[in-house]
Amino acid sequence: MAPDTVIVRGMRADDLDAVLAIQLACYGAGFVEDGALIARRLAAAPHTGWVVEHEGGVRAYLAGYPSVAGKLTPLHGEFEVAAQADSLYLHDLAVHPDASGLGLGPRLVRHAWAHALDAGWRHSTLVSVQSSVGFWERQGYAATLPHGPQQQARLATYPGESVYMIRRLPG
Repeated sequence: MAPDTVIVRGMRADDLDAVLAIQLACYGAGFVEDGALIARRLAAAPHTGWVVEHEGGVRAYLAGYPSVAGKLTPLHGEFEVAAQADSLYLHDLAVHPDASGLGLGPRLVRHAWAHALDAGWRHSTLVSVQSSVGFWERQGYAATLPHGPQQQARLATYPGESVYMIRRLPG
């Protein structure tokens, strides 16, 4: 593989150390989730987690799962994979700071959308954290309220200003 080649592929259990290192480089202490939880999430939704390889290593990742619009995962919560999904919930997107500016985040998001469309899901949803609303708006997401008090309480588990967002997928 040439040094400047970018490869998006499914996340594997042997990627967890790299995923944790990227998480630690990107997030404040309140957002860091432990490796055992990430491993359980990968096992629960093995086809909706991806990494980007660049310059000989994993430089970015995206973890999501099949969900329904209006429902979200609390911070540090288990993935609740929906049997009758209509959405791809993007729980965690992170790009190592050393790979910033290479377009790896948007590339992962587009890859996830293609997967969602192939699965027949109509939406993608997420919780924007750490002042990332502008990034997600540029990807076509809009702020909305999660459905009902239980989902709003889940949103409140995220520190700081956290915003639930949705994007309708074409098709």
